[in-house]
Amino acid sequence: MLPNWETTPADLPKAVREVKKAIRAQIESSGRTVDEVFAVVEKQIRQEVDDIRATGAWPVVDYADIEAGTADAGLIRRRGCLVVRGHFDREQALGWDKSIVDYVEGNRFFENYRGPGDDFFGSVGSKPEIYPIYWSPAQTEARQHTRMATVQKFLNGLWKHDGWFDPDRDVAYPDRIRRRPPGTDSNGLGTHLDPGTLDLWMTKEYQQAFRHLFNGTVEQYDPWDAAHRTTGPQYPGTTMCSVFRTFQGWTALSDMPHDQGVLHTVPIPGAMAYLMLRPLLDDVPDDDMCGVTVNQVFPVSEKWHPLLLEALSGIPDVQAGDSVWWHCDMIHSVAPVRDQQGWGNVMYIPAAPWCVRNERYAEEIRHAQATGSSPSDFPEEHYERDWPNRSRPE
Repeated sequence: MLPNWETTPADLPKAVREVKKAIRAQIESSGRTVDEVFAVVEKQIRQEVDDIRATGAWPVVDYADIEAGTADAGLIRRRGCLVVRGHFDREQALGWDKSIVDYVEGNRFFENYRGPGDDFFGSVGSKPEIYPIYWSPAQTEARQHTRMATVQKFLNGLWKHDGWFDPDRDVAYPDRIRRRPPGTDSNGLGTHLDPGTLDLWMTKEYQQAFRHLFNGTVEQYDPWDAAHRTTGPQYPGTTMCSVFRTFQGWTALSDMPHDQGVLHTVPIPGAMAYLMLRPLLDDVPDDDMCGVTVNQVFPVSEKWHPLLLEALSGIPDVQAGDSVWWHCDMIHSVAPVRDQQGWGNVMYIPAAPWCVRNERYAEEIRHAQATGSSPSDFPEEHYERDWPNRSRPE
């Protein structure tokens, strides 16, 4: 058993040194060195990077093919991301966008806006770009729509999930919206990922989830295996997500060209193996996890991860009503833009299937909706509490 801390260690540098030493020893007890195991991963990643640069990155799937059961699941598993064309009717998505404008303007949001509630999304620069709005009728309708449930069920089914989550039931995780107007200058968001931070190395359940990376059997690691991902604790942080998401996602509320400050990913689900093993190499200080620490996002940088960043790939052009999805472990960023052409509007809706972790958070969702509050995963802004036309549990 590796040393583990089910809550954030009081002495982080000491805990990092201890767990790194123990993981190295466990790998070496398999008869392989850390360098040998990492070389296996690096070779696999190199092949994927070369293929992505040669053939392209983003699978594009028609909603009708998902509904009919004819979508290419193999390609989506390999790339870990997709665009769903025509997920919703374009006019419906544009109508949702307009209704959100009416909702915030009618409730005097802009007159009362107090600035960004968190440092991470506050860094994008436009004011506001991320609206801390959760309970508009449009968002609730989209989350509960049968076409959303169809796509979520398909995405959940790409995972090995028996005993770990129910692929047919979603927790309806409430998240915010983004509205970026024409002419905007936005700094974008740097490359990062969101499944956790030091808890990925330091808690019992995540050590089991990544057991093949930590015991020298790296060829058996499967980024689509949900075992042990849905039950353990998380270290608290300002950007953490309390639910298990099979896929992060958003639904487009406007047409967006591919060169206007859009989402980019490293479309390699297995890149998590590289990220988890890289801190164990000798060139990384013993008390450092390649910059990963608590209360921040998991960073990906040229200093530690240059091979992965070679594959960073933007989405294709999307239209209102399309949706965009990426594996929960996937490295992603948002490109900067100057003088944006056209609107850049989305509502964030992930695939968050019913499981032990998500059932715990479901009570928070019910409370937040009943009171019009910002859910506990997000800054305490609570703009909607007194808005009479917000959606309610009934």
